[in-house]
Amino acid sequence: MTAAVDSRDATERQVQEARALAAAVIEEVCTVIVGQRAAIRDTVVCLIAGGNVLIEGVPGLGKTELVRALGQALDLRFSRIQFTPDLMPADITGTTVVMDAADGQRAFRFEPGPIFANLVLADEINRATPKTQAALLEAMQERQVTVARTVHRLDPPFFVMATQNPIEMEGTYPLPEAQVDRFMFKLTVDYPSAEELTEILERTTGAAETGAGRAASGADLVRMGALARRVGIAAHVARYVVDLVGATHPANPNAHEMSRQYVRYGCSPRAAQAMVRAAKVYALLDGRYHVGFDDIRAAARPAMRHRILLNFEAEADGVTTDRILDDVLITTRRAGDAAGR
Repeated sequence: MTAAVDSRDATERQVQEARALAAAVIEEVCTVIVGQRAAIRDTVVCLIAGGNVLIEGVPGLGKTELVRALGQALDLRFSRIQFTPDLMPADITGTTVVMDAADGQRAFRFEPGPIFANLVLADEINRATPKTQAALLEAMQERQVTVARTVHRLDPPFFVMATQNPIEMEGTYPLPEAQVDRFMFKLTVDYPSAEELTEILERTTGAAETGAGRAASGADLVRMGALARRVGIAAHVARYVVDLVGATHPANPNAHEMSRQYVRYGCSPRAAQAMVRAAKVYALLDGRYHVGFDDIRAAARPAMRHRILLNFEAEADGVTTDRILDDVLITTRRAGDAAGR
């Protein structure tokens, strides 16, 4: 009995420590970024869960600054890759070069590219060609890169945070579905309010320079991620995740009406995995060691919005994936409530 109590006390301490660390990281980033607290929190949740993040927004909303501030607050090795149409895969992964040795012989040596960092910012990722975009796939999924048949492991923790502009079409290449699916979350950054814009002007046009201080380390992130994986999820909550994903499939008998009308392909199993992994972190940051329905709902939109492919009718009617998800969440919640969940 005493051992069980001690174990519960130790777990409670770990939960509270993780909660405090994550809150400190969020607050440090908020000293640099005005507003966007929800996007900042979701990004931190994704990093703790070990996922990659795709951030979408028009130019000038602070997407790049958000990622840079996170790198400062987490004391991680930060690398920025500016994606352009002429960027080559080797510019990301690195290449093998021939070097002259001291004994006069020649030897091959691998020169690592900017992908060899803890936090990689892929800025304007949709400006590179599909071939170059594909260079990120192995790194994002397997945490390794293969160059000249040699596998090079990436040091943990490793995260890719990509930004893209949703309004420009000229000179851009839409991300392939296989690569979009590798992003755990897709976050959208909106325009600031009048009050937030006023504060932005005060912070950025004065003499004082702003920067995030260190609040946690990479090792802290790894520990928090390991703790989050141990957070419990009940069978009926996991079933709710399955119902949400199934409701986006037009051929599913339980699909929502809007899914049948406007969706071409529904969410992949990775959406369910992303929701559960993120929901465990949300619970942890709320000081709980079990996943609730609200945690799943908090993770649903960022985990599912980029994994739904719409048909031409949706484009013609101006229907977005977020609108479909709003309907799916309301309808599936009602069905769950009726079933006694």
